[in-house]
Amino acid sequence: MNITRENIDDVNAVIKVGIEKADYEKAVNDTLKDYRQKASVPGFRPGKVPAGLIKKRFGTAVLVEEVNKVLSQSLSKYLVEEKLNILGEPLPNEEQQKSINWDTDEDFEFVFDIALAPEVKVTLDKRSKYDYYKIAVSEEMIDQQVDMIASQLGQNVPVEEVKDNSSVRGDFVQLDENGEPVEDGIQPTGILLGIDMIKDEEIKNAFVGRKKDDTLVFDPVKAFDNRHEVGHMLNIKHEEADELNSEFKFTITEILQFEKAEINEELFKKVYGEETEIKTVEDFRNKIKEEIAANLVYSSDQKFTVDTRDTLLEKIKVELPETFLKRWLIAANKDNKDVTEEQIENEFEYFIKDLQWQLIKDSIIKENELKVTPEETQDFAKQLARAQYSQYGIHDVPEEQLESFAKMIMEKPEESERIYKKLYEDKVIEVVKEKVNIQEKEVSQEEFNEMMK
Repeated sequence: MNITRENIDDVNAVIKVGIEKADYEKAVNDTLKDYRQKASVPGFRPGKVPAGLIKKRFGTAVLVEEVNKVLSQSLSKYLVEEKLNILGEPLPNEEQQKSINWDTDEDFEFVFDIALAPEVKVTLDKRSKYDYYKIAVSEEMIDQQVDMIASQLGQNVPVEEVKDNSSVRGDFVQLDENGEPVEDGIQPTGILLGIDMIKDEEIKNAFVGRKKDDTLVFDPVKAFDNRHEVGHMLNIKHEEADELNSEFKFTITEILQFEKAEINEELFKKVYGEETEIKTVEDFRNKIKEEIAANLVYSSDQKFTVDTRDTLLEKIKVELPETFLKRWLIAANKDNKDVTEEQIENEFEYFIKDLQWQLIKDSIIKENELKVTPEETQDFAKQLARAQYSQYGIHDVPEEQLESFAKMIMEKPEESERIYKKLYEDKVIEVVKEKVNIQEKEVSQEEFNEMMK
């Protein structure tokens, strides 16, 4: 076997793999012997089929399979031994590849184009100035967070009279055209209605000021202007809701008013646990300020990452074999109906930028010997789990529950890979922060949002 490489330029090369009969002959003969033992051919006992007949019937297919095995193994071994950092996968060289006659040829030559990853040198020092935008926490932001928590932990309480933002529970009775109850008609009980959800203003206003045991007559389809919603409310089939054209008597059995939770020590314990040291409203607001500031760091870091990416892409001109890469993307997605050549063409510029950024990051990772440990990925997955619970107002989550959630996240290969990439990028950005001259600038949330447009 003979493998040669010709470098066309710094990022393109051609590899030729010569395979001789001695490289595959034994494997082909062994496979044909195995076929002979197992083949079932009319007129011959198992294992007694003439070797010539087996070769005639299966020889070419076996030859193709074994030669391709030798080709794949030898090419992979060569790339590893030569320590070639390639982009994509080798592609057949359509100009230099000679035609092959599998029935007569004994020696074969295969020609491939490969893309070589360029050497990338990243210089980071204190002469380089990078802006870092820190978002100031305003009193308004604290007020909004306090209000959101009070709303999340609020509850409905019984009241005497209906207001335009009350909820009422009651019983429906379907009426006929004479205003009498329909025999065996629709009569769901204990139905909860949100007054502010009623679309018809006249019907909505008719509820306001009513008390327990009061009755109203109205058409629920007219009230809510949504037959699908009315079907669920009255617990009837969609087909019935589509045909419904009746008024109903609604008897109020309960009036509820939503009240936000009081900002007191009881609320602090619900949010942060029984052992919390937060005792006063001032403590609570200071804690929220810390949490908002911590969350805003994520936004600031995200912008710094984007700005760093753009700066380094501008400073470091990473040469890439774009013609090859476009060919490779088309070949790699030829069986994917969701990806067209037009899409590849339209998104190619973004692909190139992402690849250039990845090569820059790889250079920083290698230069600084950065590593991401399984423990770090587990901790990050727990942070994701904690954040997800927080979205639902659950702040005091048991550690074992977080660990279980994190394990579930890491068991998904795509999630695990995404976390590893994120943590490596975070470490790259930390290296940049350490080595360059960071100029911190405080901005308001509004100013920051404007910059992110």
